[in-house]
Amino acid sequence: MAAKKKVKKKKTSSTKSSRVNQTAVDRLIDSNIQLQHKMTDIMIGLKDLNENVGSLVHIFKSAGEHIKSGKYEDPMINKINGLLEQNKNLQKALLMLEKYIQDKGGTIPRSTLQQPPQY
Repeated sequence: MAAKKKVKKKKTSSTKSSRVNQTAVDRLIDSNIQLQHKMTDIMIGLKDLNENVGSLVHIFKSAGEHIKSGKYEDPMINKINGLLEQNKNLQKALLMLEKYIQDKGGTIPRSTLQQPPQY
């Protein structure tokens, strides 16, 4: 009869699983550290954003107080106010002209009105 050879199985499965577990734990620790770094970066960014928004609110508050105090003089506002006065004067003049025409009892002839061009 032929002799049977006994093959001893190595207990590598437990050592392999412990290596795999150790590698997984190392990767988990590394990813946790990276996550903490990212969270720190986000917190620093939020702090900077909060400071910037705070300074922007301060600027708006001071601008509003400055405008309320009446110290705000902008050349553009002065020009707009001038145009408003001109428009008021033109309105008065047109109303006076309309009243004058109505008092005379006349009407404006249709031929003197400018007709839009027809295409």
